[in-house]
Amino acid sequence: MFIDQIQITVHAGDGGDGCSSFRREKYIPLGGPDGGDGGRGGDVTLKADKNLTTLADLRYRQVYQAEAGRPGRGKDMTGKSGKELVIPVPVGTLVREYEGSETIVDLKQDGQRYRVVKGGAGGAGNARFKSSVNRAPRRFGKGQAGEKKEIFLELKLLADVAIVGFPNAGKSTLISRISNARPKIADYPFSTLVPNLGVVLMNDYRSFVAADIPGLIEGAASGKGLGIQFLKHTERSRILVHLLDFSVENPRDPIEDYYTLQKELEKFSRELYLKPQILVASKVDHDEARLRFAKEAPRLREIDPDVLAISAISGEGLPELTRKIQAMLMREKVEAGEWNA
Repeated sequence: MFIDQIQITVHAGDGGDGCSSFRREKYIPLGGPDGGDGGRGGDVTLKADKNLTTLADLRYRQVYQAEAGRPGRGKDMTGKSGKELVIPVPVGTLVREYEGSETIVDLKQDGQRYRVVKGGAGGAGNARFKSSVNRAPRRFGKGQAGEKKEIFLELKLLADVAIVGFPNAGKSTLISRISNARPKIADYPFSTLVPNLGVVLMNDYRSFVAADIPGLIEGAASGKGLGIQFLKHTERSRILVHLLDFSVENPRDPIEDYYTLQKELEKFSRELYLKPQILVASKVDHDEARLRFAKEAPRLREIDPDVLAISAISGEGLPELTRKIQAMLMREKVEAGEWNA
């Protein structure tokens, strides 16, 4: 189950109380105070894990509480500190307080950790209150309460390339052919109900992550269909691959589909709209589709002079497409200082 938003309560452990104790041993009549400090409460930490792709595992619990510290004991023994509670979340998880809109942290790197609430300090034992004027203190400190917060987690997929297009444009078939993803594929609209991630391996041993974004139709940016739920997953991508359905089964004008979806991208985010795009005529694997593409080629080249025609079923055009993605992606990453040219 793909879940990309969830609210949970995190509660750090309380600190243990200090101990009030006096040393009582044979032949030591004036042993004095020996109460130990309480242990510190455990923190609650979020940790990004690249092996997770959904927040679904967190929906089974509403409250995540770390272990409390143990009380101090006699003989100056400090109580055991509570264990840290580590909550694994997918890479790309945004964290904010439930009642606020400001992001606390963006967990974008595998293994990245963030302490979301801090455990309470342990109380002081009575040995700490001994002084020249108070040789036998009975005073001891109470452990502090651990921090508690309601937080909202939102997952935004970290994909280098987002494949967009109207339902049935061939997005799932394409990602299944160029990557290790194995999405559900069927010959009807909205067969894909969640984004699919796949790793594409290139000849130079580099790789990139691609995602197909489902549910984009006219009105998607306003909440129509599934689009508003998944458009946000395109925001972190560097490149958009825009598929246009040129099959004879598509009764719409593919170029009008292009402009319709461009408007939706712009409504949702101007930054998203301005991302580099690769225009692809999809499902060009029958004579009728090839004739349709040839007829519309002049209009397509007005949009993108380097428009590609592919068939994910037969594999036609896929090597050219992956090479073009790699070249554009490398250029983007070199400019960002993430890859060496």
